[in-house]
Amino acid sequence: MLNLCKSMVSIPVELYKNRMLIARLSYNDFKTRFSGSFFGIFWAFVQPVVTVLVFWFVFQYGFGAHRAQMAGGASVPFVLFLVSGLVPWFFFAEALNGGTNALLAYNYLVKKVVFQISILPIVKVSSALFVHLTFIGITLILFLGMGYFTGWYALQVIYYSISLFLLVLAMSYLTCAVVVFFRDLREIINVVLTVGMWLTPILWNLEAMIEEPILLFVFYLNPVYYVISGYRNSLINQIGFWERPLLSLYFWGVVLLVGMLGLLTFRRLKGHFADVL
Repeated sequence: MLNLCKSMVSIPVELYKNRMLIARLSYNDFKTRFSGSFFGIFWAFVQPVVTVLVFWFVFQYGFGAHRAQMAGGASVPFVLFLVSGLVPWFFFAEALNGGTNALLAYNYLVKKVVFQISILPIVKVSSALFVHLTFIGITLILFLGMGYFTGWYALQVIYYSISLFLLVLAMSYLTCAVVVFFRDLREIINVVLTVGMWLTPILWNLEAMIEEPILLFVFYLNPVYYVISGYRNSLINQIGFWERPLLSLYFWGVVLLVGMLGLLTFRRLKGHFADVL
């Protein structure tokens, strides 16, 4: 039991000791991703913006979804409902893909004996945070401009962003360790993310469309739903996270469980990474 506790604590301690290095590597990772292109980091924002515009055009003009009906009976412009769900999902998808491939992308560092490879997953996840923070700012400006700013409830976005960051980081330690030995995991994650975008749900309002408690319970099991609905509760519904204590408790339980599994798996397989890569 003592060895288990030491194994669990060792990686968080390494992350804290190397926090400045993590910050520098995260910034460099974000900056160099598009260093060879003419428009540079501009491309980091193109795909999310285009995705939002496509979904907004299709649903609003193709399906006539001009407004989104919320569970409490209120309605908001569909573009606000759409953006508040897509912004956290973009970060989750990019961060999970980046974190999963962290060891593969920095394989030359994995082979260096003196380098703390345990910081690589958080470097990739933190790199994705730069775009996410920018889009949060744009989202708040959009809500304010359309007269739907929820005041201090909007500050909860900080809490939900931290929650999502820790969730995807916990998952990344598990997936990045496994993908070294099972490369097909990358394709599996891409499929899961494609399906998960519809099952979270992001493009439709779960509480307003489904009245079956059992089916609702199944959807609630998805921890990402806690964050997506949290963004909308903060920006639209004016609901505090403390008003959903059981869902909050379940979410943090999942984060803790996945984090323990991820750290233990990473620690156990760490000595074999260099041999495979």
